[in-house]
Amino acid sequence: MSRTQRVVGPLRLLLVAVFVALLAAQVVILPGAFARMAAQSADLAPLRWPLLVLSVVVLACVQVVIACTWQLLAMVEHDRIFSAAAMRWVNGIVGAVALAWIVVLVAFALLVAAGGLSATAVLLLLALLAGAALGLLMAVLRALLRQATTLRTDLDGVI
Repeated sequence: MSRTQRVVGPLRLLLVAVFVALLAAQVVILPGAFARMAAQSADLAPLRWPLLVLSVVVLACVQVVIACTWQLLAMVEHDRIFSAAAMRWVNGIVGAVALAWIVVLVAFALLVAAGGLSATAVLLLLALLAGAALGLLMAVLRALLRQATTLRTDLDGVI
Protein backbone atom coordinates (compact mmCIF):
# COMPACT_ATOMS: atom_id res chain seq x y z
CA MET A 1 0.00 0.00 0.00
CA SER A 2 1.50 3.33 -1.07
CA ARG A 3 1.67 6.41 1.11
CA THR A 4 -0.98 8.07 -1.06
CA GLN A 5 -3.39 5.19 -0.58
CA ARG A 6 -2.87 5.29 3.19
CA VAL A 7 -3.82 8.97 3.25
CA VAL A 8 -6.77 8.82 0.85
CA GLY A 9 -8.90 6.56 3.10
CA PRO A 10 -8.74 8.75 6.22
CA LEU A 11 -9.17 11.86 4.10
CA ARG A 12 -12.34 10.42 2.59
CA LEU A 13 -13.69 9.67 6.08
CA LEU A 14 -12.96 13.25 7.09
CA LEU A 15 -14.66 14.58 3.96
CA VAL A 16 -17.78 12.54 4.72
CA ALA A 17 -17.83 13.82 8.31
CA VAL A 18 -17.47 17.43 7.17
CA PHE A 19 -20.16 16.97 4.50
CA VAL A 20 -22.61 15.55 7.06
CA ALA A 21 -21.80 18.34 9.54
CA LEU A 22 -22.43 20.95 6.85
CA LEU A 23 -25.72 19.32 5.98
CA ALA A 24 -26.75 19.41 9.65
CA ALA A 25 -25.77 23.07 9.82
CA GLN A 26 -27.87 23.87 6.76
CA VAL A 27 -30.96 22.04 7.99
CA VAL A 28 -30.90 22.48 11.79
CA ILE A 29 -28.29 24.85 13.18
CA LEU A 30 -28.48 27.87 10.86
CA PRO A 31 -32.29 28.20 10.81
CA GLY A 32 -32.34 28.17 14.61
CA ALA A 33 -29.45 30.60 14.89
CA PHE A 34 -31.01 33.11 12.52
CA ALA A 35 -34.38 32.77 14.27
CA ARG A 36 -32.68 33.67 17.58
CA MET A 37 -30.88 36.57 15.90
CA ALA A 38 -34.18 37.94 14.58
CA ALA A 39 -35.82 37.56 18.01
CA GLN A 40 -32.96 39.27 19.87
CA SER A 41 -32.32 42.12 17.45
CA ALA A 42 -35.30 43.80 15.84
CA ASP A 43 -33.11 45.84 13.48
CA LEU A 44 -31.56 42.66 12.04
CA ALA A 45 -34.88 40.74 11.86
CA PRO A 46 -35.50 41.66 8.19
CA LEU A 47 -32.14 40.09 7.33
CA ARG A 48 -33.06 36.71 8.81
CA TRP A 49 -34.14 35.03 5.58
CA PRO A 50 -31.65 36.64 3.20
CA LEU A 51 -28.75 35.78 5.51
CA LEU A 52 -30.06 32.24 5.99
CA VAL A 53 -30.28 31.71 2.24
CA LEU A 54 -26.82 33.18 1.70
CA SER A 55 -25.37 30.99 4.47
CA VAL A 56 -26.94 27.85 3.04
CA VAL A 57 -25.56 28.71 -0.41
CA VAL A 58 -22.04 29.19 1.00
CA LEU A 59 -22.21 25.83 2.76
CA ALA A 60 -23.50 24.24 -0.46
CA CYS A 61 -20.43 25.66 -2.21
CA VAL A 62 -18.24 23.98 0.40
CA GLN A 63 -20.12 20.74 -0.26
CA VAL A 64 -19.40 21.11 -3.99
CA VAL A 65 -15.70 21.53 -3.14
CA ILE A 66 -15.88 18.33 -1.07
CA ALA A 67 -17.54 16.41 -3.92
CA CYS A 68 -14.96 17.65 -6.43
CA THR A 69 -12.15 16.77 -4.04
CA TRP A 70 -13.63 13.28 -3.68
CA GLN A 71 -13.49 12.84 -7.45
CA LEU A 72 -9.92 14.14 -7.60
CA LEU A 73 -8.94 11.66 -4.89
CA ALA A 74 -10.34 8.84 -7.02
CA MET A 75 -8.21 10.09 -9.90
CA VAL A 76 -5.14 10.18 -7.65
CA GLU A 77 -5.78 6.58 -6.59
CA HIS A 78 -5.90 5.45 -10.21
CA ASP A 79 -2.96 7.64 -11.29
CA ARG A 80 -5.16 9.68 -13.64
CA ILE A 81 -4.82 13.05 -11.92
CA PHE A 82 -2.67 14.50 -14.71
CA SER A 83 -5.38 14.31 -17.33
CA ALA A 84 -7.82 16.68 -18.95
CA ALA A 85 -10.65 15.05 -16.97
CA ALA A 86 -9.18 16.39 -13.73
CA MET A 87 -9.57 19.96 -14.98
CA ARG A 88 -13.36 19.66 -14.81
CA TRP A 89 -13.22 18.93 -11.09
CA VAL A 90 -10.65 21.64 -10.41
CA ASN A 91 -12.81 24.09 -12.36
CA GLY A 92 -15.73 23.03 -10.16
CA ILE A 93 -13.71 23.90 -7.07
CA VAL A 94 -12.67 27.27 -8.52
CA GLY A 95 -16.28 28.04 -9.47
CA ALA A 96 -17.63 27.07 -6.06
CA VAL A 97 -15.00 29.18 -4.28
CA ALA A 98 -15.82 32.14 -6.53
CA LEU A 99 -19.56 31.81 -5.94
CA ALA A 100 -19.07 31.49 -2.19
CA TRP A 101 -16.86 34.60 -2.22
CA ILE A 102 -19.53 36.60 -4.04
CA VAL A 103 -22.22 35.40 -1.63
CA VAL A 104 -20.10 36.34 1.39
CA LEU A 105 -19.53 39.75 -0.18
CA VAL A 106 -23.29 40.23 -0.52
CA ALA A 107 -23.83 39.16 3.11
CA PHE A 108 -21.09 41.56 4.23
CA ALA A 109 -22.73 44.42 2.31
CA LEU A 110 -26.15 43.61 3.81
CA LEU A 111 -24.79 43.55 7.36
CA VAL A 112 -22.80 46.75 6.98
CA ALA A 113 -25.79 48.53 5.42
CA ALA A 114 -28.11 47.34 8.20
CA GLY A 115 -25.96 47.81 11.28
CA GLY A 116 -22.58 49.30 10.47
CA LEU A 117 -19.28 47.56 11.02
CA SER A 118 -20.26 44.99 13.66
CA ALA A 119 -18.17 42.07 14.91
CA THR A 120 -20.02 39.77 12.52
CA ALA A 121 -19.25 42.10 9.61
CA VAL A 122 -15.57 42.09 10.57
CA LEU A 123 -15.61 38.27 10.60
CA LEU A 124 -17.18 38.31 7.15
CA LEU A 125 -14.49 40.72 5.99
CA LEU A 126 -11.86 38.27 7.23
CA ALA A 127 -13.71 35.47 5.42
CA LEU A 128 -13.62 37.59 2.25
CA LEU A 129 -9.87 38.00 2.53
CA ALA A 130 -9.35 34.29 3.20
CA GLY A 131 -11.71 33.40 0.34
CA ALA A 132 -9.83 35.67 -2.05
CA ALA A 133 -6.56 34.02 -1.06
CA LEU A 134 -8.10 30.55 -1.49
CA GLY A 135 -9.54 31.47 -4.88
CA LEU A 136 -6.21 32.80 -6.12
CA LEU A 137 -4.41 29.73 -4.76
CA MET A 138 -6.83 27.45 -6.61
CA ALA A 139 -6.27 29.43 -9.82
CA VAL A 140 -2.52 28.91 -9.45
CA LEU A 141 -2.99 25.20 -8.72
CA ARG A 142 -5.24 24.91 -11.78
CA ALA A 143 -2.50 26.46 -13.93
CA LEU A 144 0.05 24.04 -12.43
CA LEU A 145 -2.24 21.09 -13.14
CA ARG A 146 -2.63 22.29 -16.72
CA GLN A 147 1.16 22.47 -17.13
CA ALA A 148 1.69 19.07 -15.51
CA THR A 149 -1.01 17.54 -17.72
CA THR A 150 0.67 18.95 -20.82
CA LEU A 151 4.06 17.63 -19.70
CA ARG A 152 2.56 14.20 -18.92
CA THR A 153 0.90 14.07 -22.34
CA ASP A 154 4.17 15.04 -24.03
CA LEU A 155 6.09 12.46 -22.01
CA ASP A 156 3.55 9.74 -22.82
CA GLY A 157 3.96 10.63 -26.49
CA VAL A 158 7.74 10.26 -26.28
CA ILE A 159 7.59 6.92 -24.51
